[in-house]
Amino acid sequence: MRTLWSLLKGFDPYLVGACVLLTGMGLVTMYSFQGGNFFFERQLIWIGASLFVMMLALLPDYRFLRVGNATFGIYIFFLFLLVLVLFIGEITLGAQSRFDLGFFSLQPSDPAKLVLIAVLAKYFSKRHEHIGDFRHIIVSGIYAMLFFGLVFIQPDFGSAIILFFIWFGMILVAGIKLRHLALVFLMGALAFGVMWSFAFQDYQKQRIMTFLDPLSDIQGAGYNAYQSTVAVGSGQVWGKGIGYGTQSKLQFLPEYETDFIFAAFAEEWGIVGVFVLFCLFGVVIGRLLYHAVKAATNFERLFATGVAILFVSHFFVHIGMNIGLLPVTGTTVPFLSYGGTHLMTEFLGVGIVMAMSRYAKSNYAKSELSILEE
Repeated sequence: MRTLWSLLKGFDPYLVGACVLLTGMGLVTMYSFQGGNFFFERQLIWIGASLFVMMLALLPDYRFLRVGNATFGIYIFFLFLLVLVLFIGEITLGAQSRFDLGFFSLQPSDPAKLVLIAVLAKYFSKRHEHIGDFRHIIVSGIYAMLFFGLVFIQPDFGSAIILFFIWFGMILVAGIKLRHLALVFLMGALAFGVMWSFAFQDYQKQRIMTFLDPLSDIQGAGYNAYQSTVAVGSGQVWGKGIGYGTQSKLQFLPEYETDFIFAAFAEEWGIVGVFVLFCLFGVVIGRLLYHAVKAATNFERLFATGVAILFVSHFFVHIGMNIGLLPVTGTTVPFLSYGGTHLMTEFLGVGIVMAMSRYAKSNYAKSELSILEE
C-alpha cells in the first residue's frame, strides 16, 4: 500500500479534472439526437483507454530518460515508424499516416511529438550553459526536421507544423539569442519559399490562397473554412443546445468531430461555453507550467514546458483555422477532438509530467529538511 501511494503521490487532481472535463465537453458535442452516434460511442472507449494509459504512465521512474541512450533509441524507433508508414500505412483522406491494426488505427506522428519533446529536453538540458552557441540550434533543428519532413510528405501538414512549433517553442524556452531568433525566421521564410515551389501540393497552395481571400472560392477550397465561421457565429451567446447544431449535425460542416470540433462546440455552446472551454484549457496549461517550475532538473522542466507548448500549439492552430485566421491544416483540439491515438498521447504526456513531479517534491522536501538540520 505504501509503495502504491508513493507511485501516485504526483497525481494532480486539478490537471486531471480539467482534462476530463474537456474530454466530456468534446464527447457531448459529438452526440446527436438524430441518427447514429458512432463517434460518440467510440470516443467513450478512447477516453477509458486514455485514462488507463495515464495511470500506467504514473508508474515508471522517468529519470532514465535524461541519462544513457534510451531517449535517443526511442527517437530512432519512431523515426523508423514514420518511414515505415509511408510504405505500408493506411491512406485516409489522401494522407498515408496511419497503421491499420484492425480495431483501431495507430498514427505514429502523435506520440512522435512527445518523443521530440523528450529528445529536445535532454539535448537542451545538457547544454543549458552553452545554449548561446548557434550550432545547438542547428543540431536540435535536425532532430525536429527529420520528423517534420517525414510527416510533411505523408502529407500531414497539420502535424508537421505542430512539430515545428514544438521545436521553436523549446528553443525559445531554452534561451535563444535575439539575433539567432531573427536568423531562424529568415531560414523559415527561405524554407517556406522552397516548399512552396517544390513540396506543397496544389490543394495545399489553394488552401493558403483561400486563407488570404476566404470568399474567393466558397464552393471549393474555401467551403470548409466558410462553413466553420458560419457555425462559430451562429452559436451567438448561449448556443443552439447540445446535439442541435445545424451546421455540424446536418453535415454542412465536414469532419466536425475532429478538424472542426471547435466550430461545432461554439455553435452548440455559444460564447459562454467557449469562455468555459478557454478557462479549462488555461487550467491545464497553468498546472503544466506549475510542474515545470517545481521540476527537479532542467530536463523535467523542459519536458513539462514542451507538453504545454504541444497543447497550446494544437489549441490555437485549430481555433485559428476554425475562425478563418489560419489556413485549414487538419489539426485536433487536445482532449476535445475525436480520436484514439492523439487522445492517448495527450493523457500519456500528462501522466509523465505528473510522474516526474513526484521526484521533484521528494527532492524539495529533502532540501528543506537539510536546511532545518543545519
